[in-house]
Amino acid sequence: MTGVEAVVRSDAALLEDDLAEFLGSLTAPARAAASVYDAALRRSLYEPVADAVGSKVGQQALPATAGAPGGRAPLRPSMVYWAYRNYRGFPEETGETPERGEASPELAVVRRTAVAVRILLKAAVALDDIQDGSDVRYGEPALHTTHGAPLALNAGAWLIMSALRHAADPAVVDSLVRSVGNGFTGQAVDMSSRTALTRAELLAAPRATRVGFWEATAALKTGTLFWMPLDAAVAGLRVVEDDRLALDGAMRQLGLASQLFNDLSDFVPELGGANTHEDFDGLGNRVFLELLDEEGDVPPGADFKPYVLGHPALRRTLLALAEEAVALKRAAKDAVHGVCRSERSAAYFDVTIERKGHLIDRLLATVRQRSGV
Repeated sequence: MTGVEAVVRSDAALLEDDLAEFLGSLTAPARAAASVYDAALRRSLYEPVADAVGSKVGQQALPATAGAPGGRAPLRPSMVYWAYRNYRGFPEETGETPERGEASPELAVVRRTAVAVRILLKAAVALDDIQDGSDVRYGEPALHTTHGAPLALNAGAWLIMSALRHAADPAVVDSLVRSVGNGFTGQAVDMSSRTALTRAELLAAPRATRVGFWEATAALKTGTLFWMPLDAAVAGLRVVEDDRLALDGAMRQLGLASQLFNDLSDFVPELGGANTHEDFDGLGNRVFLELLDEEGDVPPGADFKPYVLGHPALRRTLLALAEEAVALKRAAKDAVHGVCRSERSAAYFDVTIERKGHLIDRLLATVRQRSGV
């Protein structure tokens, strides 16, 4: 294990500890349930919240490693901590103790920010699964399938409020509020692509308009998931505006790359698995938007799946979009490396972002293999 990976693991383990403490503080009243009211509150709020926070969010980045910080559990690094390491330094530079005490007020801000970001991501999952009608998330039952849509919706909203309150720092809260607003905006436009009016307008639009619609939606809906942790962290650290703008652009690129991966994996069984072709809704998927001709010549109400799967340009389109996803990811990494203060910081970022980045590379390799390239 490299020195950088050891710091990544240590930071990620600290985040998991802080998250457990946060969850304990939220659900503490459940342990003192002594009345009918208390029992009802436990079942209707604290248990859904505990399940939402305990669910998997994102791919596991670092497997369990005996003897390492947090070695008994898989860890998910946070870009919030990357920002802290980049702009404030590694442990020997910041004077942190092995016990990870509060070495500085800024570390306290970062710790609270990282927890708030994780909670907001989990809230987004709960709400997104309701809106998309997804019953499974990363191999686990979606929250609304185990507790019902009304309680899952309420738990998601309650977690948003709790996360913003926990963040505390005004600059961080302002950043997170903007991220939440962007996410809801992108989700609204994405859902509109399922309505008859927007679908008719997209079908009649030229390719450039369709792709622009997709990019604007993906930048808000998916890009926000990458932008939120970094912008909140640099807000709390009072990072200079030029770096913030560079990081904003990089995270937008990562969001587009991630959404391309999501859209493409629906056509690649090696990555989509049992869900291949199941999350396929036509006009929200970049592959379909690319395969429409310039006049959008698909009869209203047509079954889009046969149209796409039987399209002669499907294989070529998958390859081009997979290459675009890899190019976007590389451009984003280059942009972030441009603001890295050290080689160790660049390595820290790479470890953090490759939890999904390696899947984007694997997607291209798979599509190339299937295309005989």
